[in-house]
Amino acid sequence: MSTFVQDALAKNGVTVFSATYCPYCVKAKNVLTSVGVPYVVYEVDSLPNGDAIMEELIALTGRSTVPNVFVKSTTIGGGDDVAQLHSEGKLVPLLQKEGLL
Repeated sequence: MSTFVQDALAKNGVTVFSATYCPYCVKAKNVLTSVGVPYVVYEVDSLPNGDAIMEELIALTGRSTVPNVFVKSTTIGGGDDVAQLHSEGKLVPLLQKEGLL
């Protein structure tokens, strides 16, 4: 499954591994939408290989929860983490530095 995750990270500037029922996922996506950055969402609970994707994400990042938000191939955390980066004024500069805004 590492191929799926690695391919997703390689082709997307901002990637969100999410679950359809998760309020923290909604929170992260709302923050990203508010700053105007394009992002791609993979709803792992809706994918037939979602469990395998989660296992790969745990191995890759140590995070066992969603959302797991990546800027290029670096995780920036979950919903609260993304919201905190934004409230501290750090999210937009990070995205600009990576050429995503």
